[in-house]
Amino acid sequence: MSGIKEEIELILTDFKPIGLEEMKAVRLMNRIDQKYMMSVDRLPELLGNIAEDYYVQRIYGETFADYHTLYFDTPRLDMYTQHHNSKLTRQKLRVRCYRSSRTTFFEIKNKNNKKKTKKIRVAIPADYFDNPFTVNEVRQFLHEKTPYTENDLCRQLENNFTRITLVDNGFNERVTIDSGITFHNCQTEIDYSLSRLVILEVKHESGAPPSAIERSLRDMRVQPKRVSKYCIGTVLTNPSAKANRFKSKMRYIDKIINQ
Repeated sequence: MSGIKEEIELILTDFKPIGLEEMKAVRLMNRIDQKYMMSVDRLPELLGNIAEDYYVQRIYGETFADYHTLYFDTPRLDMYTQHHNSKLTRQKLRVRCYRSSRTTFFEIKNKNNKKKTKKIRVAIPADYFDNPFTVNEVRQFLHEKTPYTENDLCRQLENNFTRITLVDNGFNERVTIDSGITFHNCQTEIDYSLSRLVILEVKHESGAPPSAIERSLRDMRVQPKRVSKYCIGTVLTNPSAKANRFKSKMRYIDKIINQ
C-alpha cells in the first residue's frame, strides 16, 4: 500500500490545490450521490485521467485526511437491520473525528423515502469521542432528532480510513475517495481490514450531465454501486448479524480486492 500511496501523492501534485474554506463554496442543495468501488491499484489510472479537471483539497499541506468513526446502534442492531431490510426512511448515528482539521462531531445521517441523504451534526470535544452522550448538547440533539435515548444505544463499530477530496473546476461537483479502510467491532472484538478497497462518492446537482470522473469510471468499466461502510463492517465483524441481502455485495467486494 505504501508504494501505491507514494504514486498517488505524486499524481496529486498535478492537481490544483484548494483549501478547506474555499471548499465551502461548493454548495449542493439538490444533490445526487453516487458511489463506486474499485481496487486501490486502479486509483492512479483514474486520477491521472482527471488531473486537469479537478482541484484537490489540501489541509495543512496534506492531501490525505485521516478519519476515525464510531457507530452507535441498539444492542439488537435496529438501525443496521432497517438498512438490511431496505427500509427507505432510516438513520445512522456516529461520532466522527476529522483528524486533519482537528474537529470531532456527533452526527446523524437521515435517509428519506426519496433516497436523499441529509447529515446533521453537533460539535463535541475530542476527549468525548468514546462517550458522546455525557455531553448535554449531544443528549438534547439525540432526543430532538431521533426516537432513541442514550440508554437505547451502545458502541457497535469503529472505522478508520483515509480520504482524498476533489472538487471540479466549475465548483459544481465534490468527490470523496476513501482508502485504507479498517473495522473494529466493539461488541465482538473482531477486526477486519479492507485496505485494498477504494470507495468513491460523487456528489453533484440533480440533472447534471456526466462529469469527467464519471466518464473516466465508465471507460474503466467501474459501475455505480450503493455501499454503506457501517453495513459492510458489521457483516465482516459480527457473525450473528443478519446478512442475506448483502451477500452479493460482499462477493463483489471480494472480487475487486482479489482480482
